[in-house]
Amino acid sequence: MAKVITDPIADLLTRIRNAMKARKDVTNIPYSKIKAEMLKVMKEHNFIDSFETVKNGKFNELQVMLKETKYLTLRRVSKPGQRIYMKSRDIKKVNGGLGVAIISTPKGVMTTEDAHKQKLGGEVLCEIY
Repeated sequence: MAKVITDPIADLLTRIRNAMKARKDVTNIPYSKIKAEMLKVMKEHNFIDSFETVKNGKFNELQVMLKETKYLTLRRVSKPGQRIYMKSRDIKKVNGGLGVAIISTPKGVMTTEDAHKQKLGGEVLCEIY
């Protein structure tokens, strides 16, 4: 029987955080489209090495290859009990411009910087720095 995860995005961030603290090179995460899109943004900004979809029994998993030297602060912003939405003009820099925030917009998952350039708002999923 599969576990029920009430907040899959927080689960993704926690699994990455725990794998980094345990000095693991690879971690496996249950597959979902939003997680794959978030990992694509994280890869584009060099927070992780790479990721791929692998089959585990009858379910798909995301296998994430972590960077050895990177230690990340991953913080969930919008939660199931309190969703946080921002308009494009309200978007601010994360950690003085050293980090990025991942936002879910009508045109897909992207960084807040990209959303601001395209004048899009949406739900702020997490901050990474």
